[in-house]
Amino acid sequence: MSKLNDEMFMARALELARQAWGQTSPNPMVGAVITENGQIAAEGYHVQDGGPHAERVALTNLGRAPAPEACLYVTLEPCSTSGRTGACCEAILGSGIRRVVVGAVDPNPQHAGLNLLRKAGVEVIEGVLGQACTDLNLIFNHWITTGHPLVVAKTAVTIDGRIACRGGDSKWITNELSREDVHHWRRLFPSIAVGAMTVLHDNPRLTARQPDGTEWCPWRFVFDGLLRTVVDRNMPQVYTDEFKDRTIVVTTPHGGLGYVRKLENAGIKVWVMDSDTQRVVFRDFKQRCTVEGISGVYVEGGAHLIGELLRAQELDYLFNYRAPVLLADEKAKAGFTGLRTERLSAALRLTDVRHEVFGDDQLMRGRVVYPAKVQIDETLYVRN
Repeated sequence: MSKLNDEMFMARALELARQAWGQTSPNPMVGAVITENGQIAAEGYHVQDGGPHAERVALTNLGRAPAPEACLYVTLEPCSTSGRTGACCEAILGSGIRRVVVGAVDPNPQHAGLNLLRKAGVEVIEGVLGQACTDLNLIFNHWITTGHPLVVAKTAVTIDGRIACRGGDSKWITNELSREDVHHWRRLFPSIAVGAMTVLHDNPRLTARQPDGTEWCPWRFVFDGLLRTVVDRNMPQVYTDEFKDRTIVVTTPHGGLGYVRKLENAGIKVWVMDSDTQRVVFRDFKQRCTVEGISGVYVEGGAHLIGELLRAQELDYLFNYRAPVLLADEKAKAGFTGLRTERLSAALRLTDVRHEVFGDDQLMRGRVVYPAKVQIDETLYVRN
């Protein structure tokens, strides 16, 4: 089989995997294709957590023993340990397939599917469309390798990095295509987070509105160390709408027990995190997410919350949408604040960068890399 054909069939496996976008957490999205004589004979994908894996779905859909020259294409290394659905390597070997093409290696060290298949005499080709297959499972890969949720921030900025005019006008900086893509990513993440001021100023709904008109609600985090969002009689819609049981307010003991009771009586979950100040300790928040099985957090601002995450060096990934709009006003609201970067060598950078275009807008996204030492305000912050 030629490299071109391998890439063509792997691209189809990626298309299949994406059909389960946002449905498999905390499991990865995986697609599989079985070919015979250079043609697709069967295909499948992992539909949801707890369901059969893509390889087993494809073999079941084939409905018979594969032909001698059959090849299996799968976007992620087949699992080698028996879980709720059985080891995929066992199913592959039992089927008689002798050639397997893999996109990405499974980051789980307990899985050694490629070595197991090779030891059994199966020809294994790995790394076909590897970057795309790895990028497909950003959340899963981080969750497995670190044991903590992937914390991502989204910003929509002008050419000069501003998120609003000096008077607060911000709708809309980016175009409709960019905003549709934001909802696409909202559907992937099991939770969305905003700060108190974003709730007070914008009263967001924080749901994923899909092109077919359906609406899906993830866990909705509101970071409010002083519970300022609870003071007003007119409670924000995330505290009153039909999805209010999906809202979690993250606060500190400085917010006041009376307001905590008010939220809980309204059916809102509250996480009171220990803190010497009104600020939530993000490391503790991430640990709580780990305990609760929340593998990813999509932070949509505001700039103050994102700045605090950067100061704490707890932001893992950044989505930066940029529109061809120029304010050229030093008093317009900046998209990023909180650091005192006096040298380029101390600047934060992105790695594993991806670029996409949405009409006239551009998206740059990538993993945040922190220098060993970053000067913040008047102190020197050293990462542990």
